[in-house]
Formats: sequence, structure tokens, C-alpha cells
Amino acid sequence: MTRRPIAITTLLGLFLATAPAVADDLPAPYRLDIGRIAVTALSDGTVPVPLTEIMHGAPKAAIEAALDRAGQASPVPLAVNAYLIGMPDGRLVLVDTGTGDLLGPQLGHLPETLAAAGHSVAEIDDVVLTHIHADHSGGLVRDGKAVFPNARVHVAERDAGYWLSAEARAAAPEPARASFDEALAAIAPYRAEGRFQTFVDGADPVPGLGSILRAGHTPGHSSIVVADGGARLVIWGDITHGEVVQFADPDVTIDFDVDQPQARTTRRAALAEAAAEGYLVAGAHIAWPGIGRVREATTPGIAYRWEPLAR
Repeated sequence: MTRRPIAITTLLGLFLATAPAVADDLPAPYRLDIGRIAVTALSDGTVPVPLTEIMHGAPKAAIEAALDRAGQASPVPLAVNAYLIGMPDGRLVLVDTGTGDLLGPQLGHLPETLAAAGHSVAEIDDVVLTHIHADHSGGLVRDGKAVFPNARVHVAERDAGYWLSAEARAAAPEPARASFDEALAAIAPYRAEGRFQTFVDGADPVPGLGSILRAGHTPGHSSIVVADGGARLVIWGDITHGEVVQFADPDVTIDFDVDQPQARTTRRAALAEAAAEGYLVAGAHIAWPGIGRVREATTPGIAYRWEPLAR
């Protein structure tokens, strides 16, 4: 059965109402080099997500069992990660921006972790969004004003064509319409100032970085490719939510997927490619710092496992 999508802020707001009022201690920025390119993982915070209630495609008991094998239980505290890329020519590119003020005090800490990495929001030259969901684009604005005063914002043409469309909003189920309003609000000041650009399927969003269209979670959901000197890191976006359930069974979908059958197909392809090619992956909602490799599992009934690079 195809599920009807719901706005992330609508669903998670119900669970955040009973969560602690302050964020846990934020992890320090984590840096690694991909050839001559410096990649720094930045934490926006964590959010409790009721995976057993909003994941589908497997019995609830199987989802609970997968979490239990990893010592987890729903609601699962999922990371919200973003990645700062220092290009060889000195440009600073931020991939995703966290939640801003849309999901309460546990989240919205990207400017703090950016400062901890030694940079300010004014230094960011480009922001590339894997997609325009609120937990990736919400950090673009605060009180209706652009957080990044000098940055150009780049997003896949397909995603912009969907989330910024009045026709698509009108056709969406009512529970999902808040996502369209949040997308418009996040992009608005950048569009007004001529600092918003789109890229076509598989194109380089900015010079030196590639992209892979991985549609399903959203229509233009794209992974961002960092490669230099024979090293490769693929910033996944929301291929998976966590490093447990959807690794064990890639057919499991989540209510946030706009097109669940397509998201399932895309996830299988992304996991298979990452396992076969052995490159590093960075996941927006994989435990901090979200960087590691996908490995084929040896346990019967489990498709893949996550091998973290560091904790």
C-alpha cells in the first residue's frame, strides 16, 4: 500500500513536545580529507523519531527486532547532520543547513557547530541542498531573513519544481502541505536577492562537486559527490533514516517519502552501489558523524550493515 506523506514538522512536533527542553551536548566538528578537499561534519542536533510507527514495508515486530539487535528502541534519537566542504581554491560549500527554528531547541544548532569549526555563516560561498525538506533547508532562514548573507543556494531543478509549485501544493494531501509552505519560506530571501539556482539531473551543483539524482524521498532528492585524488565520498541525504532498519531491509519506507515505491527502488540501488564500490558515505540521519561504508551483511535475512568510520 502506498502511504500518504506527512510534513516532517507536523509529525515530529508531536513527539518533541515531550522531549527534553534543551539539546544534549553537541559533538565537536569532525573533519576528514578527500584528496585536497576538506570535509567537516557538523551537527544540528538530534531528534527522537518514532520509527516503528512511521516505517512501512515490514511487520512492526521485524522493525522492532532490527532496532533491538542494535541496542535501540523507538523513538530513536536520529542525528541531523550537515557537511562543510572546503574546496582547494578556498571556497566554502555547505551541504544542507539543518532545521533552523522549525523543530525546537534540540535542533537548529548548525551555526554553533559551524563556529566551532572556525567559520561563520558569512563565510559560506554556496549552500547545496540534497532536497528541500525542513530538516535540510530550515536553517537557511531565521525570522524570515537569510542566515547566509553571501551564499548562493543550489537545489535540484526537480525538487524546486515540486516544492515551490502552487499546483503541487494544492494536489498534495493536507498533512503534507506544511512542507510546501516551509520550503517557500526557506528559499524566499535567496530568490528575492537573485541567490537561488537550480541544477539539472546529475549535473555539478557547483564547480568541483557532482550530483546523483536519487529520487523518491522527494522528486529531486540528490546525493552530492565529493571526489579528488582517487578518493570519493557521497553525501547521501535521506537514503536511509538511521543505520539499522533500512540497511537490514532496504524495502522499508518511511512516511516522509513522497514516492514510496520509487524511494524503495532508489535505496536498493544506492546501497548496492556503495557496497560494491566501497566508497565513503555521509548520511544526514546516520549516527554522528554519519560517515562510513556500506557492507554486505553475512547474517541471513539482513541485506547490509553499516561500518562507521569514527564515533
